[in-house]
This record gives sequence, structure tokens and C-alpha cells, in this order.
Amino acid sequence: MTDDEHAFPAEETGAPPPVNRRQFLAVTASAFALGASSAWAASQGDSAVEAPLRPGAPARAVGARASTEVLSRLPRGTYSLAPLRHLHGIVTPSDLHFERHHNGVPSLDAKRHRLLVHGMVDRPLMFSVDDLMRLPSVSRLAFIECAGNTADQWHGEQDLTVQETHGLTSTSEWTGVRLATVLEAVGLQRGATWMLAEGQDAAALARSVPLTEEILRDALICYGQNGEALRPEQGYPLRLLLPGCEGNINVKWLRRLKLASAPFMTRWETAKYTDLLPDGRAYQFSLVMEAKSVITAPSGGDQLRRGVTEIRGLAWSGRGAVTSVEVSVDGGRHWREAQLQEPVLPQCHTRFRLPWKWEGGGTVLLSRCTDETGYRQPSRSALIKVRGTNSYYHFNGIQAWAVSADGRVRNVHV
Repeated sequence: MTDDEHAFPAEETGAPPPVNRRQFLAVTASAFALGASSAWAASQGDSAVEAPLRPGAPARAVGARASTEVLSRLPRGTYSLAPLRHLHGIVTPSDLHFERHHNGVPSLDAKRHRLLVHGMVDRPLMFSVDDLMRLPSVSRLAFIECAGNTADQWHGEQDLTVQETHGLTSTSEWTGVRLATVLEAVGLQRGATWMLAEGQDAAALARSVPLTEEILRDALICYGQNGEALRPEQGYPLRLLLPGCEGNINVKWLRRLKLASAPFMTRWETAKYTDLLPDGRAYQFSLVMEAKSVITAPSGGDQLRRGVTEIRGLAWSGRGAVTSVEVSVDGGRHWREAQLQEPVLPQCHTRFRLPWKWEGGGTVLLSRCTDETGYRQPSRSALIKVRGTNSYYHFNGIQAWAVSADGRVRNVHV
């Protein structure tokens, strides 16, 4: 896209007065003190206050969340959505990481599972999971995002939560062996510039992977996630990790890698996972997930109260690290830079925050991010101007949340 296609309204005078960090802390501290005082007063005659501590539960083999912490994915048949609104930090717990599959989750035995690597190699080899674990391992944090995440935003408005609009993305710590290490073991032949990655699910999902410099440097064959073995929904016992690339090409239940000099043109990159343009042509192998952000609080379904609050959200880019996030509290007329919360890592979710005082009245909240390449997240209208509305995948337009006069927050298009 050109600079014009990324253009946004210029800054104007008359912007809402900003709330700085010191003011935000002062106001919230006062509110906390008032709340604590009220709680203490109530406790003098309130039997509902928490009872004194008593001996607790014994040690357990597997830990569990506190009974008052109820978090869950939102299942939708072939996928489930992560509860972004209620998570902390950037790492998604393994049991809440979004899932996507095309013919159910297979039940595989790691002891019997094998990975075949063949094609344009000197030494075709069959690896067991134990074989791969004996190779030098590496761990890295990376997000995965389904190419269909936020697909409903191409078309009409729907009253959705952030879990429903953006829940097909999650960040985990992934552990495995570098793809480059495996290719070195089999002897990658000159001229082998593509690789077929095939899964052992009932759909036999298979994708052509270009062996670019970035993929040869960053790709992993993973057997671990967040300190444990992969969960079945995440590809147990093996999956491919291509940091920054669309979720579908991070092939799960990995059983075969075939090296060749051209793409394989599977149904998953011809009939599926292509971007249909306004003129009827389809753009193929648009693998990288572009810069994207979303305000997670306040967001769809929330009920906002007057006073100082903190706008919070997530930003990410498949091309590297997020360098800045701007937030508008007046529908895009004025923008303020949000604070990025450490850690800020490439191809990872990054948290941002901005203090804001809502004094009532209707308004629209927006966020837009910029990554280290200088690419800035486009508005929905700018994206549609170039891409049209025939596409299903790779929507990364600015998300808008409308706050009504009564404080209700809902998903809108601007």
C-alpha cells in the first residue's frame, strides 16, 4: 500500500485533555483507598467478609486455577477462540491457546510417530520424536494467528466481543529443533527452494513452504510448548513453527517434509488460503501476518463507568517487533502514543496501555500500531480500498469500539 492509502486524519486542536501516568496513579490510588476504607467499615458488622485462614488443601499432582478464576476458550466446531480480554502478559496458557483444525484433533502416540524428510536431499531420513529431542534444542516466544482471524470485519457490523473478533491468535514459548539443523542432517540439495509440510490429521493438510532466508533462520520443528509437550490441539507430538507466518502453514501433527524446486500447489494454497482480489484474481502465498492491534479493555460487551480508567490492548506483527501503538478516544480525530509494556519482542504479542478519563457521552476507541519495518496498521476503509471485500483472510484493519452514552461498549466500523 502507498502512503496515501495509509493516510489518517491529521492532528487537530481541541483534543480531549490527556491523562498522564502520574494523574492516573493518583486517581486510582485514591479510589483504592476509598474502597479499602469502605470494605474495612463494612467488615466490622459483615459476616460475609473472608474468614480467617485455616489449614489449606494438600499438595496435588497437577495444579489448578483458583475456583474464582473461570477462563475458557470459546469453541466453534473446528476452532476455538482465546479469551484475550481476561489474560495477563503475553504468554497464553497452553489450555487456552486458540485452536484450529480441519477434520478433528488426531490422537497420536509420540513413541510410534515418525517424521520423514525426503525429496531433494542427499540422505532421506526418518526421525522419531526421540531422535529430534537428541538434537540441539532451542526455545523462543512467538505468536501464531489464524489467517481467518477477524474475517467477519470485512463485512457488516456485528455486536461481538474481542474474544469473538480477535481470539484466533495466541503467544507461547515453543521448544524444538531448528529446521535448518534437520535439513543439514539430510543434506539439502542445491536448487531445493520449496518444502512440502504435511500433517497426520484426517484432512492430510499439506502446505508449500518457501525456503527463504528468514524461514531457514527462524523455523522450528516443535515438540514443546510453555514448558511441556505440545497439547493435542497444538499438534502433538510434532508441529512446524514459522514465526510471523499465517497459522495454517505452521503445520501440526507433522509427519513429512519433502524438498523440491517449486511449490506443490496443494488444495490448501489454491482453493483455500488465497486472497481473492477485486478483479477476480487470487493472491497466493501471502504468508506473513501484517501489523495488527486491538484494544482488549474496554472492548465489546464491557460496561464502562465514568472516571479514570486504563485502555489496554495487544499489538503484533509478523515482520518483527512492534515499535509504537497509538490510541484515539474520539474516533480517529486525535491520536496519542500508548506505553508499550515489556517485553517487546519480534513476532510476539506486545501489550500497550494508556490512561483515559471518560466523562460520559458517546465516542469511539481505536488503536493502530507500527512495526520495525515502518509499516503502520491501516484503517478498515484503506484496506478495503486496495483489497476489496471478496477476501476472507488477512484482515488487519483498525478495530473500532463504540462507547455509548450509558457506557456500553460494542463493535462498530468506522
